[in-house]
Amino acid sequence: MLAAFIMAGGSGERFWPLSTKERPKQLLKLIDENRSLIRTTVDRILPIISADKIFIGTNAIQADAIRKELSDLPYDNIIVEPAFKDTAAAIGYGAVKIKEKLKDEKITMVVLASDHIIKNEDNFRKRIVGASEIAMETNSIITLGIKPNKPETGYGYIEVKEAYIGEPSKVIRFWEKPNLERAEEYVEAGNYLWNSGMFVIGLDMIMGSFEKYMPKHFKIFNKISTLKDKNLDSESKTEELKTLFEKFEKISIDFGIMEKAQNIQVIPVDFGWNDVGSYPALDEVLEHNENGTVNRANELIEIGSKNNIIIGTKKIIATIGLEDLVVVETKDALLVCKKERAQDIKKVLKEIAEREKIN
Repeated sequence: MLAAFIMAGGSGERFWPLSTKERPKQLLKLIDENRSLIRTTVDRILPIISADKIFIGTNAIQADAIRKELSDLPYDNIIVEPAFKDTAAAIGYGAVKIKEKLKDEKITMVVLASDHIIKNEDNFRKRIVGASEIAMETNSIITLGIKPNKPETGYGYIEVKEAYIGEPSKVIRFWEKPNLERAEEYVEAGNYLWNSGMFVIGLDMIMGSFEKYMPKHFKIFNKISTLKDKNLDSESKTEELKTLFEKFEKISIDFGIMEKAQNIQVIPVDFGWNDVGSYPALDEVLEHNENGTVNRANELIEIGSKNNIIIGTKKIIATIGLEDLVVVETKDALLVCKKERAQDIKKVLKEIAEREKIN
């Protein structure tokens, strides 16, 4: 049985001011003007996994908005984490709740992000089904590695002996995000893949991996799984869950399990993946006008301007003699920055937080 766990607890800080804590990146209609990123993600897997077996991991701030956006999913399939403790805790807690809900010993969990873009969805589904079959046959963790088409410093890499599209290969090593020189070496070598963060694993295998590599997490998961049997009211169970969650060390699934596991394989894939990690990524996935500009403004006037990313709501936006900029207008804020400095948007949020403390 296939079940999906979609991680949707991020705040999408690099997409401020469009993205906020209450309405983060995954709830935005960044690419498709009719569908949010998380709606697109769910629609992408519905042909192979029914709605009752699709689960979303999120937080209390975003849960109501996600339930509204994904009204076709059962209410309890929106799994609310009481605290952010990184992906190891999120995925393990998701596995506990999925097993509790589906009550099936042979569940294969497909772990996905809520805000990625995939152009060839048929090919994506084919690879997911193939990965799930291999995971069950070999009792392995199967991750999907993206065949790189350029040196990218924003992704982690997976080293393999040989990288042939669709052919599973044993993972040699996971590598952290490189500098440009190292990324160029990876691409030239041909046996390095981008780490997409997507993987497939049997439910028993994921819990066994926690027991072996993250025993403290495993003990907490066991305590969480017994809460349903305790004679407590809903409020008391919620408080006890919060207390248990606070005991998790904040650590990623990659660092906690993936980099240590011996039974892990990667399938090189090429289905038009993009994690849309910042505003400049929109250049790769959206159409440009005659000036090379991505135009998502209500009305745009360009005079001697080119190669910009312009996003607005109701106002007329006019640019004169500007190029390679990101301009984002919302009812509450206006962002203007060079594309090459888009990663610094987090610094703006830090400054805003500091000012709020003072006021």
